[in-house]
Amino acid sequence: MLNYIVWSVRPEIFTLPEDLWLIGGFSVRWYGLLFAFAFIFGYIIMQKIFNKEGVPIKVLDELTTTMVISVIVGARLGHCLFYEPAYYLSNPIEILKIWEGGLASHGASIGILIGLYIFSRKNHKPYIWIMDRIVIVVALGGGLVRLGNLMNSEIFGDITTMPWGFVFENYYDAFYATDPRHPTQLYEALGYFTIFLITGWIYKKHDGHPRPGQMFGIFLILLFGSRFFIEFIKIPQVGFEEQMTLNMGQWLSIPFILAGILILLWSRKQKEQKL
Repeated sequence: MLNYIVWSVRPEIFTLPEDLWLIGGFSVRWYGLLFAFAFIFGYIIMQKIFNKEGVPIKVLDELTTTMVISVIVGARLGHCLFYEPAYYLSNPIEILKIWEGGLASHGASIGILIGLYIFSRKNHKPYIWIMDRIVIVVALGGGLVRLGNLMNSEIFGDITTMPWGFVFENYYDAFYATDPRHPTQLYEALGYFTIFLITGWIYKKHDGHPRPGQMFGIFLILLFGSRFFIEFIKIPQVGFEEQMTLNMGQWLSIPFILAGILILLWSRKQKEQKL
């Protein structure tokens, strides 16, 4: 009996025939589907929150547009500037080729912070009010995206002897595709789904009016704290990480964790906030 799991799932759900006009050869991939589900489910949850708190639905539509742009632009620029700056700064047109892959979750986080700050100023909504609610769906979306990474057989961990180790047969580099490895995509996905349940529970417990910053602070500490520790068993994403004591993902997580602690300490002095 095998003491590991053979993961041979293809990243494509289906591919259209080559002879179809214009769209021939186009593939629908699990990653793209799960990425889309993140926004669809997020919209449904935020719609319930906005209805509960009496916020017009047109504000949610603008918020959704802001989130889509912020996540995609932030994630792409984060990958290009954090992980391969020399290449992309020398070939800036390559930054636009998002279909070739290369998205960074820390970049997406920074994009969201900036995008929602602009949104809050434009719509005259408290920034911390928006962040306290958006983290619920961001945690859910993050878990779905990590499942997409699993379907792509990417961002996995070191060799393991645990019975839940995965052999990623479809990984492009045969060196990594022969031994059982930690399915760190699943570790992160389970962590993010747990954070989704925790933040949702806090929101419900306070009947939609938690202390300002409470959910945002907890989210930052738990999400980036779990990310920091899981990074210890991940394979390097880029070559220069092999020479680092802490990898790029860990260094980028530290400021978010510290910010979460400060926000949570500040939140303890606040009263429940109603919009």
